[in-house]
Parts: sequence; C-alpha cells; structure tokens
Amino acid sequence: MGSQHSVSARPPACKRKKADDRDDMWADPEQEEAIAQFPYVEFTGRDSITCLTCQGTGYIPTEQVNELVALIPHSDQRLRPQRTKQYVLLSILLCLLASGLVVFFLFPHSVLVDDDGIRVVKVVFNKDDSLVLLAITATLKIRNSNFYSVAVSSLSSQVQYMNTVVGSYSTNNISLIPPRSEQLVNFTVNTEMGGPYSYVYFLCTLPDILVHNIVIFMRTSVKISYIGHMTQSSLETHHYVDCGANSTAV
Repeated sequence: MGSQHSVSARPPACKRKKADDRDDMWADPEQEEAIAQFPYVEFTGRDSITCLTCQGTGYIPTEQVNELVALIPHSDQRLRPQRTKQYVLLSILLCLLASGLVVFFLFPHSVLVDDDGIRVVKVVFNKDDSLVLLAITATLKIRNSNFYSVAVSSLSSQVQYMNTVVGSYSTNNISLIPPRSEQLVNFTVNTEMGGPYSYVYFLCTLPDILVHNIVIFMRTSVKISYIGHMTQSSLETHHYVDCGANSTAV
C-alpha cells in the first residue's frame, strides 16, 4: 500500500512543475517582446463578432480614415480641460493689454506749432516809385508728440501792415517730421509797401533815425496730416521789423 500511495502522488507534482514553467516563460522579457511583435489575429468563435471597423485585419483602411468617428467616454479626462478659467482670464488680460498699447501708440496726440520769430529781413528800395520791398524770412517750430511721423502738407502766411495785406506766401508738401521730435520750418514772404503807404519809404530811408522799426502783423496757417487725419493750426503774431537795412537774427 505504501508503493501505491507514492505513485498516486507524482502526477500533481508534475502538473505544478509545468504550471511554474509556463509562468516563467511568460515572465521572460524576451518572450514578452516576441509576443508584442506578433501580428494581430482575429479569433472568431461561436460567440464572437468580427470587428466592423477593421474587418479583422487589425488596421483601418486609408480610404475610411475621414469617414470614421471615434467615440470617447463621457468620463474621459480629455473632455474636462484643466485651468479653463485661468486660460480665459489670461486671454482677456492679453487682449486688453494689446488694445491699450495700440490705443496708446496710435491715438493721435497733439502737434504743436509755435512761432520762432523772424530770422532774416532783406530790404530793397525803389526810389522812383517810393516803394519798400521786404523779403521776410520767418521760422516755425513744429513739435510732434506722436509715435509716428507726421507730414506738414501745406503752409500759408499773410503779412499785413495797417490792416492791409502787403504780402502773402503759400506752399505744399513741406516736410516730414519724425516721431517724438521737433523741427524748424523756414519760409519767406515777399512784401511791398507803397501807394497809400509811400511814407514808409521816407521813414525807412530817413538818415536821422538809427533804427527804422515798423510793426507788421503775420497770420500763418499750417495743415498737418497723419494716419488719414488732418489738423490745422493758425498763428497770429506781431513783429518789429527794421526796414532801414538788411538784418539777421542771431
């Protein structure tokens, strides 16, 4: 009876050994890699259904790529983007910042036009007609406060003596003023004083007077254009002019 007991105990031990060998085989990394490289195989049986998408081939045909729709579970994390509020708030702040910068740099600022005085006066006397001819060179200081260039499109000026226009000047497309800078613009007005004001000739040629000053009135208009916008500045100034000889301001 002892021998029968030993014989009957061998089969279970043999089965456990085979099971351990099978576990060792699956646990081997080389075996796992070999199994991973094994091509897809559709196992069909009595209760199985062939995949309608790949038809059992293991891959999607190229001509069906644009026709298929992937189904994602409602609990998928891709349907729940993270930090949505932060991204929206950051986008709004960036838009406001960009808008503010655009408004700050492109919003038209003032362009100041100031009188910088009379630089040169050239005097010519016509003794036969008792005329005094003056070539008056005046200067304007134009200050551009914008972050872009502005164009001085036109300039016109009138010189009056005793409320009578004795000379005028007009020109177009004068200069381009760079951003955040100022520029001096010179212009010359030719005037003629005679006729009812022939006494000016005698006043300006009188040798007993050292300084032959007369008062003139200048009305100057400047048109400036930038970014499709046009502005006009006007100046009205009085000046003392020495009509006895040529003069230059220092």
